[in-house]
Amino acid sequence: MTLANKITILRILMIPVFVFLLIQYVRDYQRGTPVEWMRYAAVGVFVLAAVSDGVDGFIARRFNQKSVLGAYLDPIADKALLISALVMLSRDHGEAFAQLPLWFPVLVISRDAILVVGTVLIYIVTQNMKVHPRMVGKAATLFQMITLGWVMLKIQQPPHQWFLYAAGICTFVSGAWYFYDGVKLLNVASQAHPVAKE
Repeated sequence: MTLANKITILRILMIPVFVFLLIQYVRDYQRGTPVEWMRYAAVGVFVLAAVSDGVDGFIARRFNQKSVLGAYLDPIADKALLISALVMLSRDHGEAFAQLPLWFPVLVISRDAILVVGTVLIYIVTQNMKVHPRMVGKAATLFQMITLGWVMLKIQQPPHQWFLYAAGICTFVSGAWYFYDGVKLLNVASQAHPVAKE
């Protein structure tokens, strides 16, 4: 249980706190008695959890604390936080928050689901799966986080749509790129181990 893994686990434990604060704020808002500190607290937990992703990664690399547990926990923590916020802000909460368009969570969640299935498939076929993160994938995650934070902070200018469309484009491009990489790996594996014909 390295320090990097402890930070990752702490990030996972932040997610229900973030969701609770957001739900409670929306309920109070709909009753006509919004408690603004809850909204800011939710944003604070969200930002802290997002920033801790970079912190645990830096610690793991800097102090040679990379582990199999961390390799599994880190992406789970990232996606759980992102999907929780996406689901919450894609629902109609009246005027509490601007509602994200349905295509956005569908695109993000579909891409991640395809990546998970593809990764498992490639590992089964090749017994060796090395993920090489691309800058467009990192840009997609960054713009996704900024979009969600922008909506929760209720910043009007510039509107959150600027970051929303940037996140959508980067998410689609990164998904297509990873898909291309996966198909290429499968083709290489099939050529290296051709199926015997009767």
